[in-house]
Amino acid sequence: MTSIQALPKEVVHLITAGEVIDSFASVVRELVENALDAGATRIVIALWPQQWRIRVTDNGCGMDLDDLQQAATSHSTSKIHSSDDLWKINSLGFRGEALHSLTTLADLEIFSRSSNGNVGWRVVYGEGGKAIQVEATAIAPGTVVTVSNLFANCAARRHGLPSTAQQMKAVQATIYNIALCHPQVTWQVWQDDRQWFTISPAATVGQLIPQLLPQVRQGDLQQVTQEIPPNPENSPPDQPRATTNTTQHSQLSTQHSALTLVVGLPDRCHRHRPDWVRVAINGRMVKSPELEQAILGSFHRTLPRDRYPICFLHLVISPDQINWNRNPAKTEIYLNELTYWQEQITQAINQALRLSSANIKESVHTTRVSQLIKAAEEKGNYNLNPNPQSPAPSEALSLSKCPHFLKAVAQVSNTYIVAEHPGGMWLVEQHIAHERVLYEQLCDNWQLTPVETPIILYQLSPAQVTQLQRIGFDIEPFGEQLWAVRNLPAMLQNREDCADAILELSWGGDLQTAQVAVACRSAIRNGTPMSLPEMQQLLDNWQRTRNPRTCPHGRPIYLSLDESALSRFFRRHWVIGKSHGI
Repeated sequence: MTSIQALPKEVVHLITAGEVIDSFASVVRELVENALDAGATRIVIALWPQQWRIRVTDNGCGMDLDDLQQAATSHSTSKIHSSDDLWKINSLGFRGEALHSLTTLADLEIFSRSSNGNVGWRVVYGEGGKAIQVEATAIAPGTVVTVSNLFANCAARRHGLPSTAQQMKAVQATIYNIALCHPQVTWQVWQDDRQWFTISPAATVGQLIPQLLPQVRQGDLQQVTQEIPPNPENSPPDQPRATTNTTQHSQLSTQHSALTLVVGLPDRCHRHRPDWVRVAINGRMVKSPELEQAILGSFHRTLPRDRYPICFLHLVISPDQINWNRNPAKTEIYLNELTYWQEQITQAINQALRLSSANIKESVHTTRVSQLIKAAEEKGNYNLNPNPQSPAPSEALSLSKCPHFLKAVAQVSNTYIVAEHPGGMWLVEQHIAHERVLYEQLCDNWQLTPVETPIILYQLSPAQVTQLQRIGFDIEPFGEQLWAVRNLPAMLQNREDCADAILELSWGGDLQTAQVAVACRSAIRNGTPMSLPEMQQLLDNWQRTRNPRTCPHGRPIYLSLDESALSRFFRRHWVIGKSHGI
């Protein structure tokens, strides 16, 4: 880090500074961001809300005396120096206004010692950010910032703030958001001299989330990390761009971009509210309705009605692609090539939801499997493989083309397919697995075929007729209160309940709703006996779907039990001699 300097006036005029200190949470956010910019790996936050006092301690690089004396003056920062630097923002803070604002709203005291210094310093700041008291002190390398009597000179602001409980909830949410972006940091948070909560460092954000959401296990999450190639539609610029010409930013290369995505598997976890659809860019949580909608759209028809996914997205993008200078809190940004990023996010989510060799061995508590099999054993029978031999070479070759080899071995209660894979066993419900296959086929190729004999419907309302026409049906009056339908989805052609199916489609919904209804009616019913080749074909088709974990209504399709869980359940780690009492 370079020395702290006051920014030139021409740079100050380009910066959206505004008032950034408006609550306990904003104070914590600004001080913690400074600590992270200083390279801190351990941050301790102490809060005394009744006394309006906050202290943030970090083990970052610290400051020497010259920097400490300059730190709280207006627009003083070590992170940018010229207007060109506004397009090369690699830090969390850069405006140099947080500490200065605190000196006008509270009492500010900083202890700090630089990593290469022999002595630390204590500085107390007065009006305008001037150092009014300076003394040497013993302190480990790092910084301790204490803010006291917050808003003491703004009684109206104090009275306008929410209750203490709400403010502490906002502080917790702020720390959680920052921790998600920086999982390698250790956090300790104290309230009124009592430890409130801690967050331990994690190798990945997927390992960190269960600390923030105790009801979610690490096995419920899937993480994808990948490099993002440059947008092929944009060629690199031939000439250096002017720093003030934002229209040329979209031409910049994204060769240093990367994406980290953590999703809650839709068959394992979801939320009543979209409060865990979160987007971060370059280490900071941001509000991006366009990217959030891309995430929600990618989970469409994988979750139950009125449920929302758990998804954390972190984009690391070349600073040239971002304009942070939109909001004083830097939570709203301008992002170039927005459509391209939406496409990349959708592809990453689709990859995370597919079955892969990395997540095929997923363990579920053995009692769930044992109870399910026990119930099935009482009400039905097993269709077992009558010839348990290795598949023929041609069959083995065809199965090898399937991305994940699941071998059908039995059918329980004419409802569940028992499938074996190298790491354990799965139970797959045949109806909803087939429903997922048919639904994606209909999404890819929705077409209605003519029928020789029209299907006659009775007493349709005008709204029902309009609905059928809207989703592609050829329908016309055939007499008083009679309507003739002259085409229908191919999947329904050979069904005896075609009229009932069309009536169901007439009651409303968009095209995808109609596709779900057709897939559900056309899928093989539970209670239908299946031969082993039929079961195997269904498994192979299902594994190739884009969203194999849930049906279009959001129901989980399979239950897995890996080999290690089986080993534990049957006590295969026991020593036989000892178990016999020898």
